[in-house]
Amino acid sequence: MAGLVDFKNEEEVKDYLDNLGTEYSYQCFKEKQPDGCNRLAEYFENIKKNFESAAGILKINCDQNEHSESFYKLGAYYVTGKGGLPVDLKAAYSCFLKSCNKGGKKSIDSCHNVGLLAHDGRVNDEKADAVTARDYYNKACDGNFAASCFNLSATYLQGAPGIPKDMNKALHFSEKACSLGHVWGCANASRMYKLGDGVAKNDEKAESLKNRARDLHKMQQERTPQISFGE
Repeated sequence: MAGLVDFKNEEEVKDYLDNLGTEYSYQCFKEKQPDGCNRLAEYFENIKKNFESAAGILKINCDQNEHSESFYKLGAYYVTGKGGLPVDLKAAYSCFLKSCNKGGKKSIDSCHNVGLLAHDGRVNDEKADAVTARDYYNKACDGNFAASCFNLSATYLQGAPGIPKDMNKALHFSEKACSLGHVWGCANASRMYKLGDGVAKNDEKAESLKNRARDLHKMQQERTPQISFGE
């Protein structure tokens, strides 16, 4: 059929990929499409493996278009120093914050990253900001980001500056993390019910959550490629 690419034909694939780059470049620079610029950055990153060019396009798309997904990706570049950028956690934090607050496909991931960096403290002169971390974990957890729900449970389980210990909230967020597939969320909730640690003791729920944790752990192991030497 006309228009279809034979992906077994190296020359056809090369032409197809070159045309993609041309199309995305036109969308970005001629049509001024923010999504086109983001696609162009992804093209440089994933197809051309030209991370410096990808970083440059991401910066343009952030500065000129305030594109949420580009903010997320640029933040990740600053975390690792990718694309010739310096490792700059404060710049990364700023990017993630903008992505989180703007919404978009990667905004929930960005909210979680804001929480992580605030919790870590390196973006605030080595002073952890548990309250800000909690607020952005909340945003991510509301978007069903399991790790943020678990981090909230750990925060309320132990308490933190400005955040009193709250076993009911710790249990709530542990159970939500568990429902989203977080093994340790299930394990912590099971333990709380088993010991009656700040909540009513319930052996039946404890056993059910323990089994859920075991099943999730088994599923994760099955998804992890096993390396066999000598094959």
